[in-house]
Amino acid sequence: MKVNSTIPLSVLIPTRNEAANLPRCLAPLIGWAEEIVVVDSGSTDGTQTLARAAGATVLDFRYTGGWPKKRQWALDTHPFRNDWILLLDADEILQDGIKDEIAAAIVSDAADGYWLKFQLHFLGRPLRHGGFDLWKLFLFRRGLGHYERRIRGQQTAAMSDIEVHEHVVVDGRVQRLHSPVRHENWNSLYRYIAKHNEYSDWEARVYLEGDGGEVVPRLFGSQSERRRWLKKRLVRLPGFPLLTFLYHYVLRRGFLDGRPGFIYCTLKGIQRFHSKAKWYELQLAEKENGKDSK
Repeated sequence: MKVNSTIPLSVLIPTRNEAANLPRCLAPLIGWAEEIVVVDSGSTDGTQTLARAAGATVLDFRYTGGWPKKRQWALDTHPFRNDWILLLDADEILQDGIKDEIAAAIVSDAADGYWLKFQLHFLGRPLRHGGFDLWKLFLFRRGLGHYERRIRGQQTAAMSDIEVHEHVVVDGRVQRLHSPVRHENWNSLYRYIAKHNEYSDWEARVYLEGDGGEVVPRLFGSQSERRRWLKKRLVRLPGFPLLTFLYHYVLRRGFLDGRPGFIYCTLKGIQRFHSKAKWYELQLAEKENGKDSK
């Protein structure tokens, strides 16, 4: 199947002020995916206008806390036109290799879902070291994929309106595709830090409430299961943020990616520190609430 021919695929893209990134994400999809759906959280930078100009359907999402969050809400409410759904973020770009693999996969009966590899680009450079490539279960048959729910008590809209480290679970057979998706993890450092400030709120709540969800922590499981297993055991160590930096920068040789590699590895350690500090704050608040109720 030719890369430029339209294929029976629906692409779902969550956005919030993504005008800087969205055109690069949409360009390879126009004329290739039969349906493009953008679920937007009140963007004020022209994101919705750009999406509609590209022929995408735009869904307005207003998050007030609780479940479902943005992607799952769209999966639950939008009548997708195709049997296969691909999830992408606005800073992720499909290249010809993965487009060919996707086009072949969705006409095959080999699986009900596929793991995709996301290769990180940061500050204008691909991070080839540091262990930052991610595998995400982002291609699946309609109705067979859903997000796990890890936090039962999140009722505030301040902890991010999108699934953070919740993972997609597919009810059926899963396989892997091999060509990478380009992940441009970059808008500005200000935006990056602000976004991950929300994520650390969410992660601190996960630390407090326990590691729920349908993805079971396993040392010898998938990448997401292995990461969850390691984090569950390491998070209580006093030096966990420093260990995070040393793991990515030294053990996984992030130093070979130059200054962008150093900055990214440092930010990962800082994010862990923020999450742990906020976890401690939540524990103190629980103790104070316990005293006040007596």
